[in-house]
Formats: sequence, C-alpha cells, structure tokens
Amino acid sequence: MAKIKKAWFCTSCGNESAKWLGRCPACGEWNTLQEEIVSKDAGGAGSRSSGFLSVRNPKPELLSEITFTGENRISLGNGELDRILGGGLVAGSMVLIGGEPGIGKSTLSLQIPLHCPGLKTLYVSGEESANQIKLRAQRLGGDHTNCYILSETLLENILNRAIESQPQLIIIDSIQTVYSQLIESSPGSVSQVRECAAMLLKYAKETNTPVFLIGHITKDGMIAGPKILEHIVDVVLQFEGDTRHSYRILRSIKNRFGSTAELAIYEMVNTGLREVSNPSEMLIPMHKENLSGIAVSAMLDGTRPFLIETQALVSTAAYGTPQRSGTGFDVRRMNMLLAVLEKRAGFHLSSKDVFLNMAGGLKVSDPACDLAVVCAILSSNFDVSISQKYCFAAEVGLSGEIRPVAQTERRIAEAEKLGFEKIFISAYNKPKTKSAITVVTLQDIPDLVKVLFRQGDF
Repeated sequence: MAKIKKAWFCTSCGNESAKWLGRCPACGEWNTLQEEIVSKDAGGAGSRSSGFLSVRNPKPELLSEITFTGENRISLGNGELDRILGGGLVAGSMVLIGGEPGIGKSTLSLQIPLHCPGLKTLYVSGEESANQIKLRAQRLGGDHTNCYILSETLLENILNRAIESQPQLIIIDSIQTVYSQLIESSPGSVSQVRECAAMLLKYAKETNTPVFLIGHITKDGMIAGPKILEHIVDVVLQFEGDTRHSYRILRSIKNRFGSTAELAIYEMVNTGLREVSNPSEMLIPMHKENLSGIAVSAMLDGTRPFLIETQALVSTAAYGTPQRSGTGFDVRRMNMLLAVLEKRAGFHLSSKDVFLNMAGGLKVSDPACDLAVVCAILSSNFDVSISQKYCFAAEVGLSGEIRPVAQTERRIAEAEKLGFEKIFISAYNKPKTKSAITVVTLQDIPDLVKVLFRQGDF
C-alpha cells in the first residue's frame, strides 16, 4: 500500500517543507505555502514513469567526441511564430505559452496543426470537448486531416495514447488541468503541475517529440503554478495585450534555442489570429489633416523597430492640482520630462493638465520615446502641429541634453521604409551609413525648439 503523507509546497518556487512557514526559506516570499497530500510508492519518485517510458542509463561522453549536425528545426507554417522561436520549433523541445483568459492561447495552439497539415499532431484538451474543438476548428479553417483530438486529463492515459499514435507534435491545453494518479493532490496544485511537466519533458526528450503546454496566469500577470515550471521548459512565450482590442503581442521570455529579444504581433479576427508583418503601419494611423499634440517615435522593442504615434494633450488645470495621466508610458518618467521642460527650457507647465497616450494600446519602455513625448507635449502647448513625415528617436537627460540611443541605423531604416522625410536624433549619435531620409541632429531641448518650432518648419 502506498504511503501517504502531507507536505507544504511554495506556490512561487515549488519548495517543499514538512510544516507550514510564514516565509518560504527558498525564495523568501511570504504566505505562499499550501498544504497538499503527496503519495509515494515503495520504488520512490524515480520509478513513477517506468510503467510507460523506458528507463535509460546514459553514460558520460567527452564534449570533443559528441557529434552535432545542426538543429532540426520544424516549420509551423506561421512566420511570426517561427521567427520568435528562433527559426522554427526544435525537435524534443517543450514550449510553454501563457496569457490571460480570452487572449488567444487556445486559438494559436489549434491554428498550428491546422496550418501545418504535414505535421502529425495530438491535441490534448482538458477544458473543452471534442465537439467544441471541432466547432472552433471549422471557424479557423485550414486542413483538418492530420490533427488528432484527445479530450483527457489523466497524464498516464495521455502518454499511453501518445506512445500508441507516435505524433510529431503534442499540444496540452492546459497543463493546470492535467493530473497524475500517482499524486494525491488536486489538479493544478504545485506538486501536480511539477510532476506532470517533468513526465512530459521526459517523454519529449526520449522520443524527440516537441510538446506545447498552455498555461494560465495569475492576477499579477505571472504564469500560474510553481516557478519551477518555467525552469523545466525550454521556451516560455507570453501573450500580452488588452482583450478589448484586436491586437495581441506574443513575447519571448525564455528561449534556450534563440533570442529572447523577439516579439510577434497578431490581430484577432473572425478566422483566428492574423500575422501582422509590418506593425509600424498599424501603430501610425494617418490623419486627414495635421493635428497638434502628435509626434511619431522610432522605438525599439528587443531587436524589432516600431514607429508608434505619441499623443499629448496640454490644457489649463480646471482644479487646484494639475492632473498627470499617461497610458502606455511611465507617469513618473513623464513627470521627469515635464520638470526638465520647466527647469531647463523655461516652459511653465506646472499649472496645466498633461495627458499622454501611446496609440495602439502598447506599453513602451524604450528611452528613445522621450524626444517624441517632449515634442508632443510642446506641440499641444503651442497648439502647433508637427508634420506627419517627421519622427523622433532620442533620450532626454535631466540637464536637458538630447542623449543617443542604441541601434539608430535600424530606426532610420524603418522610418525610411515607411516614407518619412526627416528623423530627429542626438548630435552624438550620427549614423554611419547614408540614407534617403534627412537626419536632423539635436544637442538639447532649446536646440529642438529652435529647429522645430521657431522656424516655421512644421
């Protein structure tokens, strides 16, 4: 008979304790320990998976004697997803996709086998029935001939069906609903998620079959379950964006086979997620006439350049205390830029309301957006429009200087591709290559005002 014992697990790091503690001794988080019932057989944890997977006895090899012919990348028929994975899916890897409810995780995971019919896929759903998945697949379209649906939550049954059918790709939706009968705790608990992920990883490495895991997130935006889940998998992708808008961002948080400075943008339409190959066109809505308070910033997210529209509204404060509000931009940094304009350039903005918005619902953190924010605020304050053919890429320092930013050539190339006529950058960041777009260099805020607003060049 199996010996049953109770243990306390940390929901943040998965550390096991014999008794309750207010603070986890491993990660230092407070009030994260939960009691669970753990069942262990006589063979110990090492023999749990021996019923359906072969027991290996590997021997150490010299690094110089290991032969390597290159990564075996598998194309998923989705250019944006292939790029964010580093050129395709690596055989035997495990990918974790997280995101809020309704953001598009299940849609993307089902589009993969439908748009890649040459890949034999086992789609395991613990949240939907086969009829519900069929209904969604008909809406998404694509080829349904090589996609097998399994509505199951018991891990042992899933692995046995996988061994029988030998698929080329396994998709688990979601890992929080899968449980093992060897663990007495409920599905979604720390021990269940950890053990199920470890068994799936063992299967993926032994059979060289890639596995996709769909994961829920907590109210704090973190992937639900123990933090060790993110350490087990090879790639962690997370959906970002507002479910009330149609655009979604898939960001690479961890990637053992590629760069983490990559992201993909999708648009949610009636037929599923549509790839947005040129996001700059999405983020720059052109107006019929020039409007004040609008400037275009050449920002960089990871290694991908974006041209995003920055909108500002400056008005006289109707109440005693002026309001400061920013959507998609750090309000503390906006207050810093307003203080720089007040102290270094002499603009009296302390008695005015300032509202700032980044178009498209994106949250930006690139310092290169500082110059566009300053220009949008000054444009709204003067009620003078800036040409739609101008863009800005520079950081603003506390002394009012225009500081250089990284990878200026990529920003200039993106602006030139979209038909911009001028780009304003720091005087200490001159590009090495010539381009068709006019590059205007600035040293400080007074220089910016002199060039942009006092010569009628707007």
